[in-house]
Amino acid sequence: MIRIVQLLTEKNHFLEKFFSLNETQISRLESGMYDDIEKFYNKREDLIKILKHLDQEVIKSHQQHKEINGVFTVTDKAALRECMRIKEMFVERIIDQDMQVLALIDEAKSKIIKELQDVRLAKKAMAGYKPNVA
Repeated sequence: MIRIVQLLTEKNHFLEKFFSLNETQISRLESGMYDDIEKFYNKREDLIKILKHLDQEVIKSHQQHKEINGVFTVTDKAALRECMRIKEMFVERIIDQDMQVLALIDEAKSKIIKELQDVRLAKKAMAGYKPNVA
């Protein structure tokens, strides 16, 4: 197997980890557990760094392959297409997950804002009932 296919396979492995991380966080957010959101984002950033590094390695490997061999064999092309198909599947699913995560966070923010507004109104109402002591 050529180096580029190995790198793309490794990248797909990390995309799968990214997907799993999102799945876990979505379940937590749906349960109202927002306490570790910072940790979640840090893990995502770490995975993104790894993915970027792998992308750079793929580019280097592609350049080296072009310089040495010039073309890909039919078998290599099939393996590359399969890696790219898997990558696209994960990317689409991760985008859908990201939209879910954003929607859940936005929903929670809206609830908090509503609760704060309700507290403010309640304080105003309570202030109206305080006796004026002179």
